[in-house]
Amino acid sequence: MSGSTLPTNNKAIKWFDERLPLLSLLRDSLVIYPAPRNLNYWWSFGSLAGFMLVAQLVTGIMLAMHYTPHVTLAFTSVEHIMRDVNYGWLLRYAHANGASMFFIVVYIHIFRGLYYGSYKAPREVLWWLGVIILLLMMATAFMGYVLPWGQMSYWGATVITNLFSAIPKLGEAIVTLLWGGPSVANPTLNRFYSLHYLLPFVIVGVVILHLWALHTSKSNNPLGIDIKGEQDMIPFHPYYTVKDLFGICVFLMFYAYWVFFNPNGLGEPDNYIEANILVTPQHIVPEWYFLPFYAILRAIPSKLFGVLAMISAIIVLFFLPWLDRSKVRSARFRPVYRQAFWIFAVDCVILGVVGANPPEGHWVLIGRLATLYYFTHFLVIVPVISIFEKTLPLPDSIAKAVLGGPAKH
Repeated sequence: MSGSTLPTNNKAIKWFDERLPLLSLLRDSLVIYPAPRNLNYWWSFGSLAGFMLVAQLVTGIMLAMHYTPHVTLAFTSVEHIMRDVNYGWLLRYAHANGASMFFIVVYIHIFRGLYYGSYKAPREVLWWLGVIILLLMMATAFMGYVLPWGQMSYWGATVITNLFSAIPKLGEAIVTLLWGGPSVANPTLNRFYSLHYLLPFVIVGVVILHLWALHTSKSNNPLGIDIKGEQDMIPFHPYYTVKDLFGICVFLMFYAYWVFFNPNGLGEPDNYIEANILVTPQHIVPEWYFLPFYAILRAIPSKLFGVLAMISAIIVLFFLPWLDRSKVRSARFRPVYRQAFWIFAVDCVILGVVGANPPEGHWVLIGRLATLYYFTHFLVIVPVISIFEKTLPLPDSIAKAVLGGPAKH
């Protein structure tokens, strides 16, 4: 229910809002919502993620009107979209590159949460919902990558779905269910198309819960301290709506570069060749946003333990609020944790580079060391630092820090 009455003299709007307080809810959530007065541009990436979700939904629905989910027609239908549909090239490039843009802003959003301790109490459920959104995004993106039915689509689907066969007893049954038959074929494409269309709407539902949890526990801030009064808050509009709109405008220039000037730069060349079950690509790699997890998968010789490690790389994020026992949220006041954070960020980049290269030579050793450090960061380094680290003094309030109080950065 809405927390306030909509201030309007329009009798029709007031009558409607009394019966369904939708406008009051939007006003409470997007206009008068009390936000910390010191949020920086790193907080704009949450709004950017919402913007990209809408962009992907709109372009995806438009593309679905022209796409044919059949193994003999899928690749041709994509060519039809590119060549015959009015502005089909723009829809296709905006959607394909939009997936990368979506992951970029979400990964930055997650790393911002890690740096400023946004996973700590009372925001544990908010953090969980964010991790669930990431998992749903990964599933949606993987299924979408299969739809063009290029070489990398087909062989990527074959390799990744085969991983489920490592599960004892149930593995083969799960793979057969995913394939819809003895191999990746037309039933597989139909399943993936259906789920790729459905899951974004599931993501929208979880995003609504994410926002609900955010407005219940209130936003974190760069100082990581609680709001102590009205002097620490400002209304979301116009201060942060203008800030977020500026961020969207800057981001659109970056997005436009990939759509208009380098539309195929983030894709694999082999995926512009129609799928051929008789020709295996020399090096099967997923999209760049999966590469760190792909590197973790390949770092372990055992197929089963490799799959478990890849899944655990995300599952461990659910336990982070309890692994990090420090009472201080923000890395601004945690000098040791801050160094560990940046080492971890570099480690994730290294994993991405390893995932993009063949699993041979020195890449095998680098991948295993980077994988070991990934889990050591969460399971050893963060808990130990949170117990023994000597933190810097926190400011008395957000207002004092903003207006020149004792906070030192």
